[in-house]
Amino acid sequence: MSATRRTERGRTERGRTVTTPSLATSGETGHVILTPTTPSPPILASRRQRRPRRILIATVVLLSVVVSGLLWWNAGRHVAPHYVTAPVSRGPIARVVSASGTVNPVLNVQVGTYVSGVITALYCDFNTAVKTGQICAKIDPRPYQTVVDQEQANLATAKAQLTKDQANLTYDKLSYDRSVALQKQDYVTQDSADRTKNAYDQAVAQIQLDQAGIEQHRAALDAAEVNLGYTDIVSPVNGTVVSRNVTMGQTVAASFQTPTLFIIATDLTKMEVDANVSESDIGGIHAGDTASFTVEAYPDYLFTGDVVQVRQAPQSVQNVITYDVVIDVANTKLLLKPGMTATCQIITARRNGVMRVPNQALRYAPGGLTNGPAAGGGDHRDVWLMRGNQPVKVPVQLGLDDDNYSEIVHGDVKEGDLVVTSEQPVTGDHAAPRAPHF
Repeated sequence: MSATRRTERGRTERGRTVTTPSLATSGETGHVILTPTTPSPPILASRRQRRPRRILIATVVLLSVVVSGLLWWNAGRHVAPHYVTAPVSRGPIARVVSASGTVNPVLNVQVGTYVSGVITALYCDFNTAVKTGQICAKIDPRPYQTVVDQEQANLATAKAQLTKDQANLTYDKLSYDRSVALQKQDYVTQDSADRTKNAYDQAVAQIQLDQAGIEQHRAALDAAEVNLGYTDIVSPVNGTVVSRNVTMGQTVAASFQTPTLFIIATDLTKMEVDANVSESDIGGIHAGDTASFTVEAYPDYLFTGDVVQVRQAPQSVQNVITYDVVIDVANTKLLLKPGMTATCQIITARRNGVMRVPNQALRYAPGGLTNGPAAGGGDHRDVWLMRGNQPVKVPVQLGLDDDNYSEIVHGDVKEGDLVVTSEQPVTGDHAAPRAPHF
């Protein structure tokens, strides 16, 4: 039985050529066999070009859907910002200058020595309370006592010589008077009378010389006694010994630079702080300003005092210029010790009971912008007050300010108003999500 085959044929669908497979009939079994036909090369190349284009289009569509969903999700979660506010209040405002300084006694007296020698005794130590004239140390007095004894002997010798010369003067005076009387009667020659006159004049001059010698020896004796007195190291003031720089048996040498043996503070119940103030802040400090300070030994205790002196002498340390401001402080409890480091706050201006706003409110502007000077410049600024549920800009005029608050001199602001200091956007869990709309 012969087999009948349907050959490959082509047909056109909507402007494109479609290739259909051919049918073949088996002559022996009578079954129909579907045999695929091989497309032509132009048709196969067209299919391969369209496949990547479809994938690209599907990818772009998917990404667009994802991005739109994310944008909708974020937009649905965002709500109005949360405003951080603070009340307008009344209270004090103080402008201060910060500085560091050192606690010192009002007067420190350095006790030295005028003479050289060996320290043979010590009567004062650290923290010893002393009175004026009290002996604190003793230098070996024997060398200086020897000089005193020698000058006393020299003075006694000079006095004895004066007594002897006074006796000679008396004799020379009698001889001269006798010669004058005899010469008038021509019993002695003129030359003999002149010699007695010369002897008398020399005796008178010798008396004057002896008197001057006595004064000289008396002065030398006084100097020797002064040096002997300097072997006693005494306190010149009433106070407390804060430093002792000598020990028993030490040899001290008084030369061009007098050695310091003791340092005595006059009165430790009255102290002063030498504060170093920078040149940029010194212009606002004057005598009489109130100051407060703390020391590391008592960090919770606030000491107060007054500025008593602003010294004109500059102090330069690594090209940084500072000026010494002296603060007087009472130390009745003796808490302050010499040499303590003080952290000072000097009040240069102070006003009580003024209308004030936090300084953060002056820097706030909606949207994170910087709040600069308002119209008029200078001390004119804008603040944002909560009126209802919305911030409203209010122009104000500022006065005194410190690190925390600024004074309101003029403006539509009253005590208790809420002023905006910052804003915080509310997102995330605080916002109600919405269903996506495409």
